Amino acid sequence: MLWIILVLVGLIGGTLGSLMGLGGGIVVVPALLMLGSLTLLEITPQVAVGTSLLIMIFTGISATIAYMKQKKVDYKSGLLFFSASGPGAIVGTWLNRGFDASSFQIYLGLFILFVSFILFIRKYLKPLPRSGKGIERTYTDEAGTVFTYGYRIIPVLAIAFVVGMLSGLFGIGGGSLLVPAMIVLFAFPPHLAVATSMFIILLSAVVGSISHIIQGNVDWLYAVALLPGAWFGGTLGAAINRRLSSEKVVFVLRFMLIVMAFRLIYEGWTM
Repeated sequence: MLWIILVLVGLIGGTLGSLMGLGGGIVVVPALLMLGSLTLLEITPQVAVGTSLLIMIFTGISATIAYMKQKKVDYKSGLLFFSASGPGAIVGTWLNRGFDASSFQIYLGLFILFVSFILFIRKYLKPLPRSGKGIERTYTDEAGTVFTYGYRIIPVLAIAFVVGMLSGLFGIGGGSLLVPAMIVLFAFPPHLAVATSMFIILLSAVVGSISHIIQGNVDWLYAVALLPGAWFGGTLGAAINRRLSSEKVVFVLRFMLIVMAFRLIYEGWTM
């Protein structure tokens, strides 16, 4: 029965993570901690994070392959983000060692709630100026609509480092911050932001999971149970994303973040 639950957790996490560019850890980590609180699993926040990051490698691979076929991944931007998020992930795994279960859930919930608030006010925020050595790109969606987006190198590297650090710290892939930043600050089209985020999360998860493996923070038995659902969910989420409009993607993202945030805060507060 426990194995069935873990397969379903992997499937839901992989689907939602791929759909919204979050990586799936935003579902997997809280679910593992909840199963631990119900005494169904023996798990610490550190093991939950390490196991989640390992699973996100496979979610990232399946989702990235699906988005590559849809031609929605900005590889150049993704590699630039990763050049800073990779080192950030290593720093995050080191910071993760100081958390107990209750404080970990509360801080993670507050962080996700902040991100959802940013998404609510995103229409009132303007993308950062791209003067000087800024990079500008264009993207044409399947409906023929042309989007112009871009960024300056220094802000991108700073944000990417923080995203990578949060990925290693919370095991959520960093997409809950990365996707809003790409949409709000750099005017990425939502579908492109989600697809490119999954590509970055894949690379960052590799770095972060290696760091956690070295520290012994991966439960391989749980990982094997989570893996099949996460792999299939990555492909399924990308397929669903293709059928949703940009505004619907953002709406689903906001809704799921708020639900997850309040659940995490409540569980952390009552532990």
